Amino acid sequence: MAPTRFPHRAVLCAIAFALLAGCANKDRLATGALPDDYRTRHPIVLTEGERTIDIPVASGDTRLTQGTRDVIRGFAAEYRNASSGVVQIMLPRGSVNGRAAQILRKEIRRLLAGSGVSPKKIIETSYDASVTGDAAPIRLSYVAITAQTAPCGAWPEDLALNTLENRNYYNFGCATQSNLAAQIANPTDLVGPRRMSPIDAEQRGQVIDSWRGTEKGDGGTTIVFN
Repeated sequence: MAPTRFPHRAVLCAIAFALLAGCANKDRLATGALPDDYRTRHPIVLTEGERTIDIPVASGDTRLTQGTRDVIRGFAAEYRNASSGVVQIMLPRGSVNGRAAQILRKEIRRLLAGSGVSPKKIIETSYDASVTGDAAPIRLSYVAITAQTAPCGAWPEDLALNTLENRNYYNFGCATQSNLAAQIANPTDLVGPRRMSPIDAEQRGQVIDSWRGTEKGDGGTTIVFN
């Protein structure tokens, strides 16, 4: 009876290998056919965005510190590169430092104008700061085109179900897309490439002369092309 066992074992092994192969193919197809893409769910788009900066003001301040002046100059430089609209100086109203803010606003206007912002595009507004009761900041703001994504943190579907179906969950990749959008210095780079700078003829001539000297072996400068 012993010889009759081998065919049965062979059949059982063949069935087992077939089942394992079927599972492997199924997993491979499910993984390779993911229909969802985080770049489609969380696209980077160009939209209007308000860029703001808060200038801290103490109730006894009569002038800006050197560090604050540098921050305002940096804000003005970013404005010149990103916008041509108005710059708002938003003063706190009803706060304990309201008088100090009124004094410092003149210096802020002079700094902005001295940093290249047209005085005609500097406007002053106010906001209610009486609720806080603390020293409220002077807020500078302007509107510019910004690269951004929709806010992250949405969970419209069951995460366990998506995992069982081997699909990316909805919020997957949102943080990466948001960080990438925040690092884009010039949002118009997403629209198309910039114009190339003109060729430096003098520099090009020096490079060619040096290369020719190296080819002739007269001790010219060695140029390494990466």
